[in-house]
Amino acid sequence: MILSASRRTDIPCFYSDWFMNRIRAGYVLTRNPMNHAQLSRIPLSPEIVDCIVFWTKDAKNIMPHLGVLDGMGYKYCFQFTLTPYNRSLERNLRGKAEIEDTFIALSKQIGKKQIIWRYDPIILNSTLDIAYHRAQFERMCDKLADYTETLIISFVDIYTKLKTNLIREITPDEIIKLSKFIGKTAKAYGLSVVACCEKDSLIQYGIEKASCIDKIMLEKVCGCKLNILPDKNQRPGCGCMESVDIGAYNTCLNGCVYCYANGNPAVIERRYNSHNPQNELIIGTVADKEKIMERKVKSHR
Repeated sequence: MILSASRRTDIPCFYSDWFMNRIRAGYVLTRNPMNHAQLSRIPLSPEIVDCIVFWTKDAKNIMPHLGVLDGMGYKYCFQFTLTPYNRSLERNLRGKAEIEDTFIALSKQIGKKQIIWRYDPIILNSTLDIAYHRAQFERMCDKLADYTETLIISFVDIYTKLKTNLIREITPDEIIKLSKFIGKTAKAYGLSVVACCEKDSLIQYGIEKASCIDKIMLEKVCGCKLNILPDKNQRPGCGCMESVDIGAYNTCLNGCVYCYANGNPAVIERRYNSHNPQNELIIGTVADKEKIMERKVKSHR
């Protein structure tokens, strides 16, 4: 099993104590996000969990726990989103210089093969224009290129519930201009760059199609071959392999205005404040009459 922690919320940043408690307990409970009454019990032994994929915008709080995971025999890697935006778009993050230093410290701790840099999503507006992205992307490459091997990009999607004038549609011509620059610059810094869920191919600019939860990368981290299939539950164009996500929507405090997984800030804060790191669920508890289904999972080794 590939454990995803998590596309739905930033577990490393906000729920690392809870996560480690579940690792020590050997199982976790999750609710189906589409059916609140459907509960699953997922085993977390290192014999079953082939690899943990951490998704985060700030790994500082999980880093002290990684030695414990190493000692217990777990394999893991990081999808680390690091963009050049300020608090107008990412309201509650620490200063970006500090987070960039955390990225470097994490790479030194676990090795650059296990950390993927996500410059994602790419947003354009009256302030964040092409010249801004060119300057910031090259600056960040200069600082981070020695500490990772792979870069994932995507251009922001405009979806129904996204209600902000800080984000606009990106034109095809702008995508071409930025893709040419990103592909050329990433190559100059020795980075392999891939694009996540872009409908048009960017291969001619040196940008391959991404598989964020990638079979080849997972096999390198695990040190063995994996018998694993593509994930049919992701959005069209996703190249990821199948995984089990243990997060919950509307629980992330990062405050990114472009986020698809979190909505009303008041609801998020209320849910976060109800969190107990000792509980089996990331948010809430199991009611007396609720039934828990044993999730059938196995190692892909």
